[in-house]
Amino acid sequence: MTRVKVKICGIRSVEEAEAALDAGADALGFNFWPKSPRYITPKSAGEIIARLSPMASTVGVFVNEDAARILEIATELRLSAVQLHGDESPDYCARLSSIKTIKAIRVGQDFDLRVIEGYSVAMVLLDSDIKGSYGGTGRRFDWRIAVEAKRLAPIILAGGINTENVWDAITHVRPAAIDVCSGVEAERGRKDLNKLRSFMAVVARANALIAGEADESAQVSRGFLP
Repeated sequence: MTRVKVKICGIRSVEEAEAALDAGADALGFNFWPKSPRYITPKSAGEIIARLSPMASTVGVFVNEDAARILEIATELRLSAVQLHGDESPDYCARLSSIKTIKAIRVGQDFDLRVIEGYSVAMVLLDSDIKGSYGGTGRRFDWRIAVEAKRLAPIILAGGINTENVWDAITHVRPAAIDVCSGVEAERGRKDLNKLRSFMAVVARANALIAGEADESAQVSRGFLP
């Protein structure tokens, strides 16, 4: 792996979506949980998606939603993937096998890595376990757990990631992807486009570093370097 991808979550306008993609984001997250301050209706999300490049990757975020309704929205909006951020069981996730599924798992004290093994999904997102919350808290957990979790599944690192710590997140943890929401907000539910661009600039520099390390390692293995 030579590049950590980035998903900007909680997109609520065309301006935010386009700014994220222009800055280099790999995916956009649309939150369909009505209790979230980042909530957007499927209709409004569809209007935004319709104005984006057909190459844009879009992810619908759901919390304890009916599986049939998730598939309906995913099909209607042509989502690239769905992210389940509630208490969904492995059996529930299996019912969504027709679409790429990301399962969010909350990490707290005494977290048992074996929980991850129970899920047969495309990726696992690790977020902070904050009582009464289903994500977007801006709080981080012990990233050493994420390093261990990479042995079990492709990991998306979330929870408290911002411009100040994303360098460490990429260069030390090296997950498959980073998920950021509150770390690039002006206020809950509204992105700060300058923060977003600064965040993605740090991501680009960190990714360039690990790509250079990978290239040097490959040259050594081929005998091109001492």
